[in-house]
Amino acid sequence: MIITVLVLILATVFFVDGRIRSDIVALCAMLLLVVFQILTPEEALAGFSNSVVIMMVGLFVVGGAVFQTGLAKMISNKILRMAGNNANMLFLLVMIATSLIGSVVSNTGTVALMLPIVVSLSTSAGISASRLLMPLAFASSMGGMMTLIGTPPNMIISNTLVENGYEPLKFFTFLPSGIVCVVVGILVLLPLTKWLLDKKNTSQNNRRRSKSLDELAREYGLTDNLFRLRVIPDSIITGKSIRELNLQRTYHLNVLEVRRSDERQHRFMKTITQHVAQADLVVSTGDIIYVSGNIEDVRHLAEDFILEMLHQRNTETTGGSHLHFYDIGIAEIVPLASCSILGKTVRDAGFRSKYDVNVLGIRRKSDYLLHDLGEETIHAGDVLLVQGTWANISRMKNDDTDWVVLGQPLEEAAKVTRDYKAPIAGIIMLLMIAAMAFDFIPIAPVTAVLIASVLMILTGCFHSVEAAYKTINWESIILIGAMMPMSTALQKTGASDLIATSLVSMLGQYGPMALMVGIYFTTSLMTMFISNTATAVLLAPIAMMSAQQVGMNPIPFLFAVSIAASMCFASPFSTPPNALVMPAGKYTFMDYIKVGLPLQIIMGIVMVLVLPLLFPF
Repeated sequence: MIITVLVLILATVFFVDGRIRSDIVALCAMLLLVVFQILTPEEALAGFSNSVVIMMVGLFVVGGAVFQTGLAKMISNKILRMAGNNANMLFLLVMIATSLIGSVVSNTGTVALMLPIVVSLSTSAGISASRLLMPLAFASSMGGMMTLIGTPPNMIISNTLVENGYEPLKFFTFLPSGIVCVVVGILVLLPLTKWLLDKKNTSQNNRRRSKSLDELAREYGLTDNLFRLRVIPDSIITGKSIRELNLQRTYHLNVLEVRRSDERQHRFMKTITQHVAQADLVVSTGDIIYVSGNIEDVRHLAEDFILEMLHQRNTETTGGSHLHFYDIGIAEIVPLASCSILGKTVRDAGFRSKYDVNVLGIRRKSDYLLHDLGEETIHAGDVLLVQGTWANISRMKNDDTDWVVLGQPLEEAAKVTRDYKAPIAGIIMLLMIAAMAFDFIPIAPVTAVLIASVLMILTGCFHSVEAAYKTINWESIILIGAMMPMSTALQKTGASDLIATSLVSMLGQYGPMALMVGIYFTTSLMTMFISNTATAVLLAPIAMMSAQQVGMNPIPFLFAVSIAASMCFASPFSTPPNALVMPAGKYTFMDYIKVGLPLQIIMGIVMVLVLPLLFPF
């Protein structure tokens, strides 16, 4: 028992210190418990097979898809329009929306779904994400107190009542206490987060960043005279290659891309395929050709080859007429002084033959060259705008002997939202929420999350499977998985049982209010070090027994256990939501102490005063 408590104290000290990553501290604590034979290897590693940890992995993927498809930005824009430029109104909307979702969806699922939305929201509003992410985690726990299914401790105390011959709690029995939790949380967090968290991460906004893809397109005027031409069944262009058409020389038009719908695939599996305008690309009926140039030249081309000009109001599957960078992208390259392509024409430089990329423009001092580039000679100091698949641009970046690729094109590619997949991501997300919220759907929450994460990948909501894996934050996963065995060690050695029974038995003689205070704050203290579910399982029978011994109504005592177990904010590993937002908000352990501990104490004081009013002794 002594060794377990010492390991717990050491881990807490290192968490607070913050110089060693929290996941490494958690792993070291887990390994010490194994080395001292307090836990078997199987018990120590059981946390990584826990359904909560597996669910967190799946939810990271689902949340990543919500972000990648632009669904997060769409939702955040709607919230932003409601809040306007008022940061406090934005804070309130996030707290209320999260609490409502958290009342019917697990707090872990709520945070994972809202996380990309809130990050996008904070970026659009120009405020620090750290001010919203910690309240997001806390609000999910507060909202869970509104319904029977909102959080596991609620179901545990209801089951305890049934086992002791009482009526089970109703679905909305928790609603009054849950509303009090949310109101207290808003009133406390509104000033606290503004004072303590609003200044975090401001330095990263001042870092020099590379040009975005849209900025590059505007700088080179690619979208100034951009037109779309649809190849209809009567078009005589069908079956011809880009080389045969020779549009640059004949019509002075620059072909940027060819967008094609794959009729063989279901619309929910794949809706858009982009093709770089390579010389040997053969045009097919139904293709949308993106060209840049003078409108009169575009009209001549459309008349000569019987092509349909699409106007701004017309849409294909994306609903827009501007450039997208789903499969193909653009980047700037600067030839080095010793580069072999200097003095050669763009055509002779071999960009197409070696890298399958096109040169769309040349920036020469303050001039931009955009037409008839094939015969243009490459000079020292030129900056070339190239277009190709993201894989080919990546190959160019790796070949650093002849040029330098400006910026981070692969990072820019990762930022590209597959907005035409947003409806699919939304449907998958709603189905997942329904499966988690309604008992009549015979699918376990962890199964629903895993199905949703796989569907997000299969339906093309990510650029690749690798992109889906990159959305998983392994620091949070390791932190929770490695800390879960701590509760097993505390229970196995009898430490938790000794602490709980000793504190409660000492206070029982001073009346029901003192007893409830003791139960509440004992639960609150223990939840800082072991999971809220484990704490509720341990203390619910003790609370029931104590109430029966003093001849009081057990419901307020059991509610004290459930609320205290759920309202733990002073530690990043007491609940999965706290851990989920830690890396995204760049929080330290001390941030949770500074913001979460005052909230936890104030919440406890308010609830021990309110519970006897809602549920008399």
